[in-house]
Amino acid sequence: MISILVTCLAREIWQLTNEAAMGIGRTFLLVSRARFNHVVAMKQLVGVFGRLMILGYGLSVGAAAEKEWTPLFNGKDLSGWQPKIAGFPLGENAHHTFRVEDGILKVSYADYPAFGKKFGHLYTDQSYSHFVLRLEYRFEGQKMADAPSYVNFNSGVMFHSQSAKSMTLHQTFPVSLEFQFLADEGKGPRATGNVCTPGTHIEMDGKRVTQHIVESSAPTFAPGEWIKVEMEVHGHEQIIHRVNGKEVLRYQHPVLDPDCKISPAKVLLAEGARAKLGSGHIALQAEGHGVWFRNIEIKELPVTATTP
Repeated sequence: MISILVTCLAREIWQLTNEAAMGIGRTFLLVSRARFNHVVAMKQLVGVFGRLMILGYGLSVGAAAEKEWTPLFNGKDLSGWQPKIAGFPLGENAHHTFRVEDGILKVSYADYPAFGKKFGHLYTDQSYSHFVLRLEYRFEGQKMADAPSYVNFNSGVMFHSQSAKSMTLHQTFPVSLEFQFLADEGKGPRATGNVCTPGTHIEMDGKRVTQHIVESSAPTFAPGEWIKVEMEVHGHEQIIHRVNGKEVLRYQHPVLDPDCKISPAKVLLAEGARAKLGSGHIALQAEGHGVWFRNIEIKELPVTATTP
């Protein structure tokens, strides 16, 4: 009798133990599945955050790239610039030559009784060496009657220029390089985007070039047309001219010319300036013909950038 009871009790204990084990197994399985689902969800969440971070980084880089361009002209006034007009002291904007109207920086001769060789330039306060400068220009009206014939539809932007402060009272052009702006006179091709070299020389294809003007491959444009120009400047190493997005001229290794008849660099060299020209101010030209400028922007380049 006792043996029968023991046997029954043993069966009961075995059954209960088996059911408990199965329950624990089911519980473990559910927990395992929950943990697995949790891990999968976490991985998916990390993946989403990762993609968002990459996207955010890309957007921030793109935004930073857009912010690399800095306006040199605020569209309101001449802040950041100073005029120097031949025959007038530094800072005197004689006859309101440089003026801002409707967000455009204008060279105007409306208040001039006569031109009288009052060549002028509007200089940046800051000096630059490695940069890309872009702007738009167009000519307006007719040249001053007593201005030289060559200034007809003629202007430009100077760079690697001596400072306005170093200009003498009656000096007409700064020692510099000029990205020349020209327009159609109705006399045949007249390319814009040339380089002029007052007080300087340049190099092309490994050879020194001493002529004052080197023509570009740009087409001829109508006087009233807005033209987009860009110069890419790598210090002393290389300069590239572009017109409406197309390269039209490339040259290298500008140097000071002490014997130039237009703007001799003797004084600058005597004062310790380096013969190798690799930096300077930017200046907009007022040469006797009305011209408008807008969207003047600069992007500074690393000094260590490899010359293309």
